Formats: sequence, structure tokens, C-alpha cells
Amino acid sequence: MVHFKRALQDIRSHRFLNALTVLTIATAILLFGAFSLFFINISDLMNAWKQGIRVMVYLQPDLPESKRTQLQQRIASMNAVGEVRFISAEQALQRLREQMKRQRSLLDDLKTNPLPDAFEIRTSDAARSAKAIEALASDLETLESVTEVEYGQKWLGRFSGIFQLFRATGYGLGGLFFVAAVFIVANTTRLVLYSRQEEIGIMRLVGATDGFIRAPFYFQGLIQGAVGGLLGLSALWVLYIFAATQVRHGFTVGAIDVRFLPLSAVVAILGCSMLVGWLGSFLCLRQFLKEA
Repeated sequence: MVHFKRALQDIRSHRFLNALTVLTIATAILLFGAFSLFFINISDLMNAWKQGIRVMVYLQPDLPESKRTQLQQRIASMNAVGEVRFISAEQALQRLREQMKRQRSLLDDLKTNPLPDAFEIRTSDAARSAKAIEALASDLETLESVTEVEYGQKWLGRFSGIFQLFRATGYGLGGLFFVAAVFIVANTTRLVLYSRQEEIGIMRLVGATDGFIRAPFYFQGLIQGAVGGLLGLSALWVLYIFAATQVRHGFTVGAIDVRFLPLSAVVAILGCSMLVGWLGSFLCLRQFLKEA
């Protein structure tokens, strides 16, 4: 309790330096939290998008119904397949007419239906990744009476690649923010130590141990980290409310559900911010007390 009170006194005595440290930690937490928030919601959007992916299997023309039924049963037995639905050429053309309501005149002059019969496949829950869908498409292409398999290969690969790059960049930025915040805390603590260098020397002369000298600064770092983390998370909450409001106004209700960080992530971020404060003090004190 004595060390905690001493830490509060030091914070009051060096308000500007401590305020700078707290703002630095808050900014780092805000930037990292904003990235995490964006990443979580993009992950949800990607998962929802993958659940809506359809694999289209186009069939040879005039395929007998018996062969078509056997082929459908064989496809349905594949592990990665969740549902198989037959789409006749007439049904496909009707869908196209509904999707092109404003350009229906382009289809009115067709003398024959250019669309083939097809199976529409929805993958199982265990086969939502790009690799699983690609493997399923390769298996389907080997089946007899199948002329083509289409599932948006280019778009799926491109989105998956961007998503992985985004994740790697996030990890790199998170590490950079962590190191930068520790460096700022360490330098702030060093300035406070130099201003109290004579006092620390006297404390050592009267028998104060290094642990006794370190303790108030450790508490000070933890307080700085906690306050900075709370400020950063509060700013992130305000940003989330604004962004969620804009998204809900810009899209159909229920189309995109923006969510905040889960409680476990909030606790982890707050714990990391306190670790940043403590670690900065620890590194600075370790060097300072060796030199003193």
C-alpha cells in the first residue's frame, strides 16, 4: 500500500510526463484495437460469404435422367458436399430473366436456350476453406458427364490471399505498437529517475534495497498501462458506435452485423497495456540501478 501511494505521488509530481505516457499507450491500444475490431468483423463477413459460395457443376446436354440421378447420388456422397440441387436449363434461364429484369429484352429474342443443365452444390460446414473448395472442384471435374465446374475461383483465391496478408500485417503492426509503447514508458520512467537520482542515492545510503526502490515505479507503470488501456478502449467503443451506425444506415438491416470485441479480447488488451507499462519500468530500472 505504501508503494502504491508513492506511485500516485510520483504521477502527480510529474503529470506532464505521465500524461504523455498514458496518451501514448492509449493511442497504441486504440490503433491495435481498431485493427482487431476490423479483423474480427471482416472474419465474420468472410465466413458468411464462404457459407454462401455455390459450386456449379454443368452437365452434358441431353443427359438421361437415370444417369443424372446416379451422378447426383454420387456427388451427394462426397464428404465436402452439404446439399445438391438439380437446376434444369429452363430453371436457369428463368433465374437469369429475374436477375436481368431491366435487360429482359436481350433474352426475348433467343430462339434456343443456351444454358446447360447443372447441379448447384452447397459445401458442408467442414469445407469452407479455399483449399477444400478447390479440392472438391477437382474431384467433381473427374466425374463422367460433367463438362465444367465453376465456383468463382479467381475471386475466392484473391479474397483469401488478401485476408491472409491483412492478418500478417496486423500481427506485425501489433508487435510494432507494443515495442513503441514499451520504449516510451521506459524513457518516461528514466526521466523521472534522473529527476530523483539524488533521492535514490540517499535511500541506498540508509539501507533501502533495490526491490524497495523499484516497487513504486512498477506500480506506476501498471497504473499508466491500466489508465492508457481504459482510455484507448473507451475511444475504440466510441469509434465502434459511430461505425456501426453508419454501416446499419448504409446497408440492409441484418445484411451486416458489426460487433464489438468479445469480453475476453477486451480483458486481454487491458492486460497487455498493463504489461507494457510494467515492462517499460522494469527495463528502465534494470539499466538505471546498474549504472547508479
